[in-house]
Amino acid sequence: MAGIVVKFVFIAAFMIPIQADLGPLLNELKVRKDLQFILIDLLNGLVRKDGVTCLVIITDAVYLNVFEGTYFKRTFAVPIVMIVVEEYEDLLSPNYDTLEALRQARTDGCNMYTIIMANGFQVTGLLRFGDRHRILDTRAKYIILHDVRLFHSSLHYIWKRIVNVVFLKYHRRVIGKAKNKAWFDLSTVPFPNPIKGIFISRRVDTWSGQFHYNRDLFADKTGNLNGEILNVVYFDHLPSVVVMKLNGTNKVGGVEIEILNTLAKKMNFVHNLYEPMDSYIHKWGQKNNNGSYSGLLGEVVSGKADLALGNLQYTPYHLKLLDLSNPYTSQCWTFLTPEALSDNSWKTLILPFNLYMWIAVLLVLLVTGSIFYGLANYYINLLNYKPLNNKYKANEKNYNYAKPVGLYLFGEITNSILYTYGMLLVVSLPKLPTGWSIRLLTGWYWLYCILLVVSYRASMTAILANPAPRVTIDTLKELVNSKIACGGWGLQTKRFFEGSLDEMGQKISERFENVENPEKAAEKIAKGVYAYYDSSDYLKYLSVKRKISMNNSISIDVTQDKGDRNLHIMSDCVVNIPISIGFHKNSPLKPLADVYIQRIIEVGLVEKWLSDVMYKIQSMDTKEEEIKALINLKKLYCAFLALAIGYTLSFLCLLSEFVHWNFIVKKDPSFDKYAIDIYYMNKKNKL
Repeated sequence: MAGIVVKFVFIAAFMIPIQADLGPLLNELKVRKDLQFILIDLLNGLVRKDGVTCLVIITDAVYLNVFEGTYFKRTFAVPIVMIVVEEYEDLLSPNYDTLEALRQARTDGCNMYTIIMANGFQVTGLLRFGDRHRILDTRAKYIILHDVRLFHSSLHYIWKRIVNVVFLKYHRRVIGKAKNKAWFDLSTVPFPNPIKGIFISRRVDTWSGQFHYNRDLFADKTGNLNGEILNVVYFDHLPSVVVMKLNGTNKVGGVEIEILNTLAKKMNFVHNLYEPMDSYIHKWGQKNNNGSYSGLLGEVVSGKADLALGNLQYTPYHLKLLDLSNPYTSQCWTFLTPEALSDNSWKTLILPFNLYMWIAVLLVLLVTGSIFYGLANYYINLLNYKPLNNKYKANEKNYNYAKPVGLYLFGEITNSILYTYGMLLVVSLPKLPTGWSIRLLTGWYWLYCILLVVSYRASMTAILANPAPRVTIDTLKELVNSKIACGGWGLQTKRFFEGSLDEMGQKISERFENVENPEKAAEKIAKGVYAYYDSSDYLKYLSVKRKISMNNSISIDVTQDKGDRNLHIMSDCVVNIPISIGFHKNSPLKPLADVYIQRIIEVGLVEKWLSDVMYKIQSMDTKEEEIKALINLKKLYCAFLALAIGYTLSFLCLLSEFVHWNFIVKKDPSFDKYAIDIYYMNKKNKL
């Protein structure tokens, strides 16, 4: 066999001088040579199958000589991370060198661990530490020396997570003076069969110079679970899990239930669905004072449940406690807010155009009226300089009659603006003005007026025909400005807003409250004083449920608060969160389950199941019937408002004229009520 090329060797311990003689006991049993040969055969067999990307060797001073030059010369070249630990080192809390070596191995993607150590307690400490902090890749292949201390009941949970493992048990028979050749018994954990009380390993092969059965020592144990029963905990949260009461029993459905049924069929297992105790109180669960967890998370963290269903968000908080499958969908998480009808009927006259359009119309009115006034004065001044015919000089009456008509319409600036405004209201001029420039301008201004009036009327018709618009909160900024309280479930949600880099998110966190009951939160929202945070699908269900309950209450003559508002889902998403199925920490089921979930997503089943669940909610959404094109008195408040403004302004003008007549005109010494025409003629001459 060709000599091995070691790509890298990392020794993470202080090496002490080790004598070649390992002691009379080891020399008698010749464990070192026999163990070396079987490790060489195991590694070469896995390398031939392209199953080893990087090898981690963890050993101690006792077995260090197993990994001498012969081992590396007779094995294929693979990257190696080698860690030698002291006999007194506590691997429940490894030293810095050991810890960094393990982290580097995990980072480099090493998928095979060879743990050859004499002290079984050190091995158990390493496995506990590696599982708790995810330092060891529990889905890698493991070769470990057989030690009864590894199979204590307190370690049974480890062998539910590390299933690709081979235990090497050394045998040496001595019959009389004849000595049989040493051999090794190769066994593994009995996955998927559960460990009940006593750990009984399952033999996979034997080795005495060569493998006896030549079986695949690391065959996939998750592809066929042989009808094993898996405990699945669930929490009712639409659309992932939907619980319906039928004849006193719970019928569970939803998107994640459909995914679970598909996984059970493909991986050949039976699921035992159950709901955690007091799930409506603890819900997903939170950390207790004693360090344990309640609710759904508590069932998974404690190892009672193999899978967890309940709209679990793919967040760092959940990833610390359990394994999450590849996300099967992404949900919009936002707020359920109150909405209110906007009584803007009084300003219907100005609604057809926005502010800038009204400014443009006003500017065009003033500019066009001024142009009409300027042109009219130009023609009047021009006529004053024209020589008049003798017959018109002789007869002043004929002269006045013969002057070009229509110029008086725009001869004064006030009249010019009024008549220009009248054309804007599609009121015809009493006289056609003289002068081609004024006539041409009038014609084109009429075209402008027709287009503007048609647009205004069409927009006005749509406004009067449609129902009154609703005032809603659709952005975080609007929610912050509304000053209403906000809430959601769980302390982790509040921490999410506290850790937000957005200023609006920080302000939301300041008034964010923990909500135990979404139905009570919906009642507070209807009062217009609250906003509730959850996924948009669940908020849709909550709003429909509230509307149905209100309709039922009205049908049985239960008095409802007339001030209750409709519930509105904020259109802007605070965040789009991936949703996954949960597995217990370092679960061996996750890799294959991810493959099947990806296939389910690609063929569109998740989208179809989600549509089925939400269709039922949409069908129950009994919207209020809105009668189109119905004009009522409320919608015409604007007309009465315009009339009231006209009455008011006319009255004020009349009042001002009355005051001017009685306190200014009559008090003038030259005023004579019997010769008023002479009084005004004198006033005009003075001007």
